[in-house]
Amino acid sequence: MTLNRTLRHSLIALFATGALAAATGAAAQATPVPHHPRVNEVNKRVDNQQQRIDKGVANGTITPKQAARDEKHDANIAQRASADEARHNGHLTKKETAHLNRAENRNSRHIRKQRRH
Repeated sequence: MTLNRTLRHSLIALFATGALAAATGAAAQATPVPHHPRVNEVNKRVDNQQQRIDKGVANGTITPKQAARDEKHDANIAQRASADEARHNGHLTKKETAHLNRAENRNSRHIRKQRRH
């Protein structure tokens, strides 16, 4: 589990630099972690954000520069989630989940506003 999570977060960091922009959608998918609903919730949200960014770049509503910024924010959220999990033996507390969800909400609103313009 830890190896997959570490690999996943490393890939997200690479996506933020734009090095693997073409492979983003397929590689960002993670398998659910059994008995860790909060971890799965946060990971799923990060994956969904990545798919929205990819879709926006593909249809031209988000520029590559905007996508890099959004991917950087998602990588930061994933890194924070990983650090929080490490402190609690692979689990997230309700407070940590709330903080991560708040950050995802902020990033989601930014992506939505970009796509409108």
